[in-house]
Amino acid sequence: MIRNIVLIGAGNLATQFGYSLAKKGFNIRQVYSFTIKNAEILAEKLNAYYTDNLDEIQLDADLYIIAVKDAFLAETIEKLPVVKGIVTHTAGSHHLDMLLKFDNYGIIYPFQTFSKDKEVDFNTIPILVEANNKQTENDLLEFGHKVSQTVMTCDSDQRKQIHLAAVFACNFTNHMYAIADEILKKHDISFDVIKPLILETASKIDVLSPLEAQTGPAIRGDQNIIDNHLKMLSDESELASIYKTLSKRIMTNIE
Repeated sequence: MIRNIVLIGAGNLATQFGYSLAKKGFNIRQVYSFTIKNAEILAEKLNAYYTDNLDEIQLDADLYIIAVKDAFLAETIEKLPVVKGIVTHTAGSHHLDMLLKFDNYGIIYPFQTFSKDKEVDFNTIPILVEANNKQTENDLLEFGHKVSQTVMTCDSDQRKQIHLAAVFACNFTNHMYAIADEILKKHDISFDVIKPLILETASKIDVLSPLEAQTGPAIRGDQNIIDNHLKMLSDESELASIYKTLSKRIMTNIE
């Protein structure tokens, strides 16, 4: 049974995961971060030891959760000593085999977007699990069910597809919000005016498919409005290109 945990990372995911695990009664023994101050801040909130040296990682925890930026994942795994417990990473687009040096290893992928200062309810977050053997898979599934109401096995190839879909649904969508904010600010209009529209658009997927929920000039085939918008973006070639590409993609759904 998993009880004692070492968090390797102190960023957005590690912070929110750590908070949730502590609330659910898990013992966060230690927090590691490249930056000692970040490790100290999170460890203090979790009543844990902290370090910025992987050679000082405790070797006898039940579970090690590596939650670092993708660019540092391979380096972190390489430098992490061989430990007794289950070693996991949380990356959406990296294969299970990265952890081959350990006896028992797997992936715990909380499928959500995270920010340090925005608390999330892990009960509602899908936890996707993969492991190198059946016993480890069972241990991680049992752990996952203590964290979330939705836990499922998912292999590395499936997880990569889910991560790709997430970039479109979350990261690119959020950047569209940023573009909208820029347009409004240029004309002294508060972003607050568009928030109800964003929330209503998101809520529609509870009752409609994304295709059924699509609105706007492109899905209507309203070329006059599209041309007018492109004129408004005549000094913003990048935004005009994005507008054209997305409009063309939406229009294909009319046919």
